Amino acid sequence: MSTLRTSLTSIAALLLVGATTTAAIQSDANAAPIAPAADSGIAKLHSIVNLPPGTWTDTPLEITLPRAGTYELDADVRGRLAGIPSLNVYMSARLWNVTAAAEVPESERLVYQIINGNPGDAQAGGNQTAPISELIRVSGPTTIRLQAQEINAVGAATVAQVYSDGVGFTALRYDRVGP
Repeated sequence: MSTLRTSLTSIAALLLVGATTTAAIQSDANAAPIAPAADSGIAKLHSIVNLPPGTWTDTPLEITLPRAGTYELDADVRGRLAGIPSLNVYMSARLWNVTAAAEVPESERLVYQIINGNPGDAQAGGNQTAPISELIRVSGPTTIRLQAQEINAVGAATVAQVYSDGVGFTALRYDRVGP
C-alpha cells in the first residue's frame, strides 16, 4: 500500500510541476503581446472621384507603410473619360507621399486618352485601367495616396473620373521587400 501511495504522490507532484510550468509559459506569452507590423497590404477605392480639369486631385485611396524599409508599390488605376469631338483629353495618375508632401518619383502614368477629331456631336469615350509599379524606401511610417488629373488639350471632357465598380476596382498595394 505504501508503494502505491508513493507512486501516486510522485505522479501528483509531476502533474503539479507540469501545470505550473504551463501556466507560467501561458502567463508570459499573454503578458505583453507584440503584434508585428504588417509587411503587406491592399486598399481598394469604393467610390467614384470626379476630376476637375488641370489640377492634381486627391482620391480617398491610400495606404500606410508601417515602418522603415523598402517597399514595392503597385496600383491599378481605372480611368473613365468622355466628351464630344473635336477632342483630345487625357487622364494621368501618380502616387503621392503624404508624409513627405512630394510625388513618389517617376510614378506618374497616362491612364487614358481620347483623341477624336471627327465632325459631329456623338459622344466619344470609354474607360481603361493602367498600372503603376514603383519601389520606395522610407525611414519610418509613411502614407501614400493616389492622385489623378484630367487635361483638356482640345475640347473638354464631359466625364473625367477615377472609377471603381463590380467589373473593376482601382486599388493600391504594398509589399515590404527589404530593410
